[in-house]
Amino acid sequence: MLLHLGTRKGYLALRRFARGDWRCERTAFIGDPVSQLLPDPRDGRLYAALNLGHFGVKLRVSEDGGASFTELPAPAYAKEESAAEKAPSVDLLWCLEPAGPDPGSLWCGTIPGGLFRSDDGGSSWTLNEALWNQPSRERWFGGGYPHPGIHSVLVAPDGNRVVAGVSCGGVWISEDAGESWRVRTEGMFAEYMPPEMREDPAIQDPHRLAWCDGDRRRIWCQHHNGFFRSDDGGETWTGLEVPPSSFGFAVAAHPGDPQVAWSVPLVKDECRVPVDRRMVVARTRDGGASWEPVGRGLPEGDSFAVVYRHGLDAHPGEAVLAMATTTGALWISEDLGDSWDLVTAELAPVYCARFDAARPA
Repeated sequence: MLLHLGTRKGYLALRRFARGDWRCERTAFIGDPVSQLLPDPRDGRLYAALNLGHFGVKLRVSEDGGASFTELPAPAYAKEESAAEKAPSVDLLWCLEPAGPDPGSLWCGTIPGGLFRSDDGGSSWTLNEALWNQPSRERWFGGGYPHPGIHSVLVAPDGNRVVAGVSCGGVWISEDAGESWRVRTEGMFAEYMPPEMREDPAIQDPHRLAWCDGDRRRIWCQHHNGFFRSDDGGETWTGLEVPPSSFGFAVAAHPGDPQVAWSVPLVKDECRVPVDRRMVVARTRDGGASWEPVGRGLPEGDSFAVVYRHGLDAHPGEAVLAMATTTGALWISEDLGDSWDLVTAELAPVYCARFDAARPA
């Protein structure tokens, strides 16, 4: 079992040799921020997105499991023909996902709110204009970043059904591989807006989307104003109370059981630390009707750790969870969250954690 980590100071791959025995097998891009990773289950390629500040965003690909990387062109907006119009720049490559069964087909979600597609393994990219040209996009805005961003892209095995999460811009669904889109946020609300606008779809702030591979009608959403569940593939949403807090960034879905999911609660809003400075993971086993804090092995107090949107992952084939924090700690649970083992506390802040394994069809 292999786990990939993208951190503020580079890329690491850790392999499990036995329960509780995880060892760093490979590193790359030391000193550079790695914003996203995609271990592609279709052809074994490993994609790495970097954010090099003044040098811009970069994209790399490895054909040998991360031993070496070559450069690919990063998604970019076409330059406007009119001198009066300035094309936006891509500030962050925020998510990378397979776009269907064909190797080489990819989706890339970015800040400022663009969704790009490649059908040649990242050698070229095309902006999905059907989503970019939505009239409501003028009202999208940034949450923690200055501009809106696409952080979650869920893709059905055949590639036709795509669900995208935009912060702040709502949840968008396509049934035709991105040719057309519709926004679906019924049941969500935004307390940060005036009362008459709290249910406006265009300004909802989903922080992260995750669905159950075994039943993709069940989608979980960690939202800025709570935790939501969909039972119909994202068409409608039900708000859930998650103790000790319904605020957070990360969510993971059990790959086979639609009743099971995990969240990492935080204090809202400005004080983004664990509730009572005690780090716990909230778990439901009954579809969100009830939640239990699970944290045996985690720090009992004085924790200031935050788990970013992509810092929590569930292995698609085994009962293993990985959780990596902004304080540089990597935790592994091999019993669905009942207990946690600290692998290391010496990392840079972690942006993403992804298991390397083929997901079930």
